[in-house]
Amino acid sequence: MNKQRVYVGLDKDVNGGMTPTGTIIRDAWVFELLDEGDNCTGWNYDRLQALYDRVYAAWAPYGHLVSKLPPELQERHQRIYDAAVRRAREEGWSPEMGLE
Repeated sequence: MNKQRVYVGLDKDVNGGMTPTGTIIRDAWVFELLDEGDNCTGWNYDRLQALYDRVYAAWAPYGHLVSKLPPELQERHQRIYDAAVRRAREEGWSPEMGLE
């Protein structure tokens, strides 16, 4: 039996969601490709890859740099990421994790 792996959801992801998949989801919120709060729980790899492709395309006009986003998107990015970092730190994540 081929049991396909599915994503646990951003709210249950390791390191408080500070993972590559978590970044894709938060960026999708920034660009309004997903409703904020959609944690992608139960999504399979193909669906996450398709989301990644859409997020990548959304970033392209801005050179994948926050500093090049228009003010509205910069503000949304900061709000979403500030909340994510705060939550992750509360769960024990540190930006230095994995640097050894």
